[in-house]
Amino acid sequence: MVPLLLVLILAVLLFGAGFALEALWWIAAIVLVLWLLGFVIHPTAAPGARRSRWYRW
Repeated sequence: MVPLLLVLILAVLLFGAGFALEALWWIAAIVLVLWLLGFVIHPTAAPGARRSRWYRW
């Protein structure tokens, strides 16, 4: 009975980790697209003023 429970717990943990990793890949892809769009779509600065960045670093 104990080996069966261990295998069941291992299967549930691996399924959860696989789902979490898949979700993290999708989140990373969305953040990458938003980051790249930030370089393309930027606010226009007044003539003669420094162009402001949309990020803080």
